[in-house]
Amino acid sequence: MIKALRGMNDILNEKAQIYKHIVEICESVALNFGYSFIETPKLENTSLFKRSVGESSDIVGKEMYEFTDKGGNDVCLRPEGTAGVVRAFIEHKFDKTSGVKRYFYHGSMFRYERPQKGRLREFHQFGIECFGENSIYEDASVIIIGAKILQKLGIKTTLKINSLGDKNCMPEYKNKLVTFLNNIQDELCEDCKRRIQTNPIRVLDCKVDHCKEVLKNAPLIINNLSKECESEFKKLQEILTKNGIKFEIDPKLVRGLDYYTKTAFEFVSDEIGSQSAVLGGGRYDNLVEFLGGKPTYGVGFALGIERIMEILSSKDYKIQRKKIYLCALDDKFIDQIYNLCLNLRDEYEVEISYEAKNATKHLKNADNINANVFLCVGEDEAKNSEIWYKNLQNKQDKKIKISDIKQELKANL
Repeated sequence: MIKALRGMNDILNEKAQIYKHIVEICESVALNFGYSFIETPKLENTSLFKRSVGESSDIVGKEMYEFTDKGGNDVCLRPEGTAGVVRAFIEHKFDKTSGVKRYFYHGSMFRYERPQKGRLREFHQFGIECFGENSIYEDASVIIIGAKILQKLGIKTTLKINSLGDKNCMPEYKNKLVTFLNNIQDELCEDCKRRIQTNPIRVLDCKVDHCKEVLKNAPLIINNLSKECESEFKKLQEILTKNGIKFEIDPKLVRGLDYYTKTAFEFVSDEIGSQSAVLGGGRYDNLVEFLGGKPTYGVGFALGIERIMEILSSKDYKIQRKKIYLCALDDKFIDQIYNLCLNLRDEYEVEISYEAKNATKHLKNADNINANVFLCVGEDEAKNSEIWYKNLQNKQDKKIKISDIKQELKANL
């Protein structure tokens, strides 16, 4: 028997319903904030991610599904979504037009790492990207979108924020940090030693307990911000506070990718074990230019769908659906209910039984599929052009005219 590859799972049945529900919630919030859907290829040139994510990142160094195709091209399966959206933005020359562009996406990402709870080799993300808007209010809006999505899904999280500065304050800060790191490098793990040379700020993101301990006194970018960055960071806190968004300032939050500047944030949850990020992002004003486009402001986030699914599944989360079970007590009424089924499917999800059974068995089937409404035609109903209607939520039970069925459903579903 051929099985799915390790770390690449099927999504079906209850999990498929939850997946679809998460995406629908994400889309509805993003659309209300003026975002439109974009789909980019799952396979891209490897250079796109080496240049955007950064050679120093674990994604590029250890985790990419990279190979040479039959045409001799160095390609890889996308490990994250932002770089592909930026590539599309530049390729279609949107960087040379005025105005603000906002996009949302969802789909598969790929990283070759050890599969574990909420972390797979093929995983799925929902993300948003905004281009061309420099206002700190947009940073706040992106964070608020994330907060609204998680609130609608009923997930409790802690929002952590930081500022990574910009090209005016980062160079001086990096010099201070490298000096500090060089003095303690013998106590650091091998990854941290490597990062001192490639991207020293990533050392602060190390998850090794010993490194966390020796980095306690490391200089922090939040104490070395330019006046402009400091002012914007204070304004961001003010906007979030005024709009009821609680947060914690985490001066060591740097995110896992190299392209972030200024605002960085994560929503973390401890509902699936140790505290981990379920949604994170920030500002990346240099990325479009770095990938060959005209300098363009950018800000966005990505949400890990599998992590959200894991949390909802642990709560025995139920999807509220408007489903109708339609059946007959005799084979001679199947044509009649089939025509009714097609009519109702213009507006509702209808499960029809083509097999005549007694009412008890039909009701059991309706319960098994979590139907909201049970509709059945028998001898008496057929004679009077009626249908047996039962609301399976409030147990209302009656016979109504078939001509009135849509009106009844509209009032109760």
